[in-house]
Amino acid sequence: MLDEKNMAVIFKAFCDENRIRILKMLAAGEKCGCKLLEELNVTQPTLSHHMKILCDSGVVVGRKEGKWTHYSISCEGAGTAI
Repeated sequence: MLDEKNMAVIFKAFCDENRIRILKMLAAGEKCGCKLLEELNVTQPTLSHHMKILCDSGVVVGRKEGKWTHYSISCEGAGTAI
């Protein structure tokens, strides 16, 4: 069971339209940050802001590959999102 602080962090991750769109895209599988940028039509700093919130919540994980980060929904995040 999550405590109130962790629940608040997760709810914050879910309370933005762009972050919901990102989660829907990641539900289909891992995506490179560059693909998320193209599909969302946001700036790189804006995407970084949203990805930090999603990663800090534990719902999303990222792995570096070259200059890009590839994101996916974490195992824990998949259960949380349900």
